[in-house]
Amino acid sequence: MKKIYHLANCTTCQAIIKDTGIANKNFAMQDIRTEKITPAQLDEMKKLAGSYEALFSRRALKYKELGLKDKKLTENDYKKLILEEDTFLKRPVVIIDKQIFIGSEKKNVAALKEAVN
Repeated sequence: MKKIYHLANCTTCQAIIKDTGIANKNFAMQDIRTEKITPAQLDEMKKLAGSYEALFSRRALKYKELGLKDKKLTENDYKKLILEEDTFLKRPVVIIDKQIFIGSEKKNVAALKEAVN
């Protein structure tokens, strides 16, 4: 399976997609704003990532707005929040067979580039 979960209006996602050449490599692309992540999809991501926390973005504006930084969140909390609000998913999430690449950190993007090419 080759799939990318992204936000179409996210400039970081767009730059990574362009920079890695994913758009030209027959990846299934899912804009998580227009096509919500299903619990089954999130569970598959979690299986590859090891935890829901690894998929959770603390950079989301709502993280501070909802006062989540002051709370002790459980794995179920992370799952629920990601399913309720698409910005809580670290983006982009790219799955290539049994490999998962999460977020926009340079080392993740470099590893993704290598896996794609």
